[in-house]
Amino acid sequence: MNRGRRHRIVIGSLLDPRLVIAVTMLAMVSCDRTNPSGVDAGGVAVSLDADVRRRALAASPLPEPPPSPTNRWAEDSGAADFGRRMFFESRLSGDGSVSCATCHQPERRFTDGLRLSKGLGAAKRHAPTLVDAAHHRWFNWDGRSDSMWAHAVRPIENPLEMGGDRTAATRMILGDPDLRSGYESIFGPIDLDFEELPERARPHGGAAESEAWKSMPVGDRERVDSVVANLGKAMAAYQRTLRSEPSRFDAWAADVSSGGDGAAHLNDAELRGMSLFFGRAECWECHSGAFFSDGEFHNIGIPAPGGLPRDSGRYEGSLLVREDPFNAAGRHSDAPDGVQAVLSAGVKHDSEAWGAFRTPSLRGVGDTAPYMHDGSMPDLESVVRFYSTLEGAIQLDHHQESVLKPLMLEPSEVEDLVAFLESLSGSYAGREDGKP
Repeated sequence: MNRGRRHRIVIGSLLDPRLVIAVTMLAMVSCDRTNPSGVDAGGVAVSLDADVRRRALAASPLPEPPPSPTNRWAEDSGAADFGRRMFFESRLSGDGSVSCATCHQPERRFTDGLRLSKGLGAAKRHAPTLVDAAHHRWFNWDGRSDSMWAHAVRPIENPLEMGGDRTAATRMILGDPDLRSGYESIFGPIDLDFEELPERARPHGGAAESEAWKSMPVGDRERVDSVVANLGKAMAAYQRTLRSEPSRFDAWAADVSSGGDGAAHLNDAELRGMSLFFGRAECWECHSGAFFSDGEFHNIGIPAPGGLPRDSGRYEGSLLVREDPFNAAGRHSDAPDGVQAVLSAGVKHDSEAWGAFRTPSLRGVGDTAPYMHDGSMPDLESVVRFYSTLEGAIQLDHHQESVLKPLMLEPSEVEDLVAFLESLSGSYAGREDGKP
């Protein structure tokens, strides 16, 4: 991330002894790093240059989620309420033991705290937070879905996650009078007969499920797909309500924007970390905007067990999003000719995308350990130290060659960057969801 050479300002050694004593006494008074005084550990006021200040202020305040044209129920409160029920509904899983909330726990900022998530089986990746996910352009670490609702459908049939299937989910709705009433009050009547549907059937399941799916009338298969698409849209409406609330960083930005100095909100270590983040370290190159993410895919070459990466990332994700029957151009999209449909159709399945993953948001990052798509870095200090040295980095792509350079940070600078990153965490909507 650092492109340039490091520069140091050297103060001359011929100093008045009385000045040395005065500065030393000031440093002793100012050594409490928890005091948001705007004075650094050496007794010198932390000063942000114009570019740093401009970039920092551009990262706040938090905007409203963008529209979701492919989901006409995205802002429907009834759909969001129903989606909330589905999010915590374990009957969607194959054995009734797993729900969306298993890997996306409200009290953990909708992550699970595990290196690799665990549903019915062990997943291959770390569960990212769902807070503020409504702002994503692409979903999952590899961008395999182009909408929140399409991505909500995938875990239901993934054998390592929920291990259910779309026909069983439809039967669950049909067979539960309360759920059926709630569903039909939003999406209209379900023109399917509970008794005529097989217990389990889906297009890409085991031999029995696939055969059962093929034996179903085409019209019934289309209506089942419509039901599960609507379940995804309801869960997406709920997940759009999961939003970050202003952090101390936002309070600093609001204060400074209104003419204050922000000293009541960020301490000197956090300000030094901010100066690094938006300045010399150039973290903002990829972690930009109000959610500290460019939304794109990069291979930063994180170390892999055995030295060779096995997760193809965006390479496979680009193929999956184009082939997804629930994508923005599909029959269940509410904007099949819209901008997102055009973007998805134009996604390239390119070998240069091998090992590239979506840049995560840094909002709330202090609450979502461990880090990276594979959960391989246990804490923020590990992440910053990796960027500092790039020790063990492998398979670095063309983007990384032009942007990512070892930062060679001092230990105190690592601490400062971590302090700033932690200032991006605040409360969030949905924290109490799922509690009795």
